[in-house]
Amino acid sequence: MRSLELESGLTLLAVPTPRSTIVHRLVCDRLADRREAGESGAGASAYWIDARNAAAPRVLYDQVSSPGVLSDLRIARAFTAYQHHSLVREVTRRCDPTTELLVAPNVASLYGDDDLPAYEREDLLASSLETLSELGRVLDCPVVVTSADDERAATIDDYARSTIECVRTREGVRFETDGEAVTTGYWHGTYWQTTIPYWVDCCGTVDRLDPVTAADRGLLEVSA
Repeated sequence: MRSLELESGLTLLAVPTPRSTIVHRLVCDRLADRREAGESGAGASAYWIDARNAAAPRVLYDQVSSPGVLSDLRIARAFTAYQHHSLVREVTRRCDPTTELLVAPNVASLYGDDDLPAYEREDLLASSLETLSELGRVLDCPVVVTSADDERAATIDDYARSTIECVRTREGVRFETDGEAVTTGYWHGTYWQTTIPYWVDCCGTVDRLDPVTAADRGLLEVSA
């Protein structure tokens, strides 16, 4: 049971910190599901455009049961906004209809650095976001970006098809979209902590009984 299903188009993960490993888990889950379904091909199925050294190999390998899950993932690192924008453009030339996933952690962080003139920041960021959003639409695949930078959240929102808030809880990270929780359970080592939405998804719900109807059917006890 996965905690979150990724939809096609650009999705913003609002993470607690730039070093959050939530996106690593979601990416590895997606690639593992694809591999289990026998859809892993000879070419790269996922592209990771890295910023702020988010793509730590140790963290990625900790999220998978087999190193082979990561064989379809291609990672390129950017250290400046210009490099990041160039990588976004390069991905448009490398992607094809078999591309399964695009990832861009800390998508806006480099566009606030001092080496980029202030007058160019918003336009360059908007161009990168528009390109990623269009790739998600044309390829019909998830494009996941993360941000812990509230200063540029509004710009990202303009291009995101959906936004998922990542909220820390005692049990783990809860995902929320449009104010509603979408997390159905939490892994804790060898056991799975379920939630009420999990059981609703598995078993459905029971309609609330009308008191009059229930009394006629003898389903209510009347105390003396």
